[in-house]
Amino acid sequence: MRFPGFDGEWEEKKLKEITTRVIRKNKNLESTLPLTISAQDGLINQNEYFNKTVASRDVSGYYLLKNGDFAYNKSYSNGYPWGAVKRLDKYEMGVLSTLYIVFKPVDIESDFLTKYYDTNNWHKEVSKYAAEGARNHGLLNITASDFFETELMIPKSKSEQNKIAHFFKQIENLIALHQQKLTHLQERKKGLLQKMFPKAGEKVPELRFPGFSGDWEEKKLGEVATSFSGGTPSVGKASYYNGTIPFIRSAEINSTVTELFITEEGLKNSSAKIINIGDILYALYGATSGEVGLAKISGAINQAILAIRPNEGYCSDFIMLRLQNQKKNIIGKYLQGGQGNLSGYIVKNILIKFPVYEEQNKIGTFLAKVDESIILEQKKLDHLKERKKALLQQMFI
Repeated sequence: MRFPGFDGEWEEKKLKEITTRVIRKNKNLESTLPLTISAQDGLINQNEYFNKTVASRDVSGYYLLKNGDFAYNKSYSNGYPWGAVKRLDKYEMGVLSTLYIVFKPVDIESDFLTKYYDTNNWHKEVSKYAAEGARNHGLLNITASDFFETELMIPKSKSEQNKIAHFFKQIENLIALHQQKLTHLQERKKGLLQKMFPKAGEKVPELRFPGFSGDWEEKKLGEVATSFSGGTPSVGKASYYNGTIPFIRSAEINSTVTELFITEEGLKNSSAKIINIGDILYALYGATSGEVGLAKISGAINQAILAIRPNEGYCSDFIMLRLQNQKKNIIGKYLQGGQGNLSGYIVKNILIKFPVYEEQNKIGTFLAKVDESIILEQKKLDHLKERKKALLQQMFI
């Protein structure tokens, strides 16, 4: 994919031909701002990223980076198997460990180079010089001289370089805008949850819909709902799988699709149980412990999920919100260090304060709409990120 008005082949350049290495030291202590490279956040203050400084007290031997300098972090992070290259944009100066490789552009548009290193195109070049498994204290074993031998394909025209960089900057601004909207909605929901439910030791909330009054009543979940968990058909029986019944596992409680399907035979010959759309699904085991949602599809559940069906006079949306809001406390109380599993017994004994049904329903419906807005905004954000990813593949060589 290319902008109109540009043609001709791109040219292959070694990094050393279009940049120069930066090895200036901070010997005069021009800066005491310790930096680290985050694959997501770029070159960032260590205090902001780690909530502490991990640099040495004496930073005079560190590299002194100035705004516009690039740095290569050779260490692996999730989704970045060959490390990350980022430009210093947030600060005028900072200091960085000499374990990093630092450089600045001399014959390439700096903004274009930042976008090039957002692609995966440079990974193949780095892999020529550094085997992924060959690491020293978590760092790829690539030397600075080898890194500068890596080759890039770039447009000959600086105008085309700028055009590409400006285009992606617009996409990133749009992503940032939607991220701000999403964060605002999430914070709004968090604030509403704090105000629309009674605090510990209190019987009424701070914020209430007009027309409602009176104390809320505390009940155990097991007193106001029936619940059951499921099971897993024997994996050794081929006739139990690839049927038409969605088999919902704990990571899929908020999903409209499942990875596995079971047969009627598998259902009958196991402890798997059928749930209905709208049932509350509560994850008991593993990494998703404490996650909760309303079933979006009818299907069978395994033993890692507790299905909850409220009795008459109790609202599913309301109960789900309370369980959602109490997740941190539940995990902290029952799962030591996040390890272990919850159980149906534990969940049934969770205490929840309830107003009358009409108020439950009002609160549940209102906050469900807030959730819908959050989900919609998240989808927009994910779509933009995927669009950017696709365009990076199409507009770079």
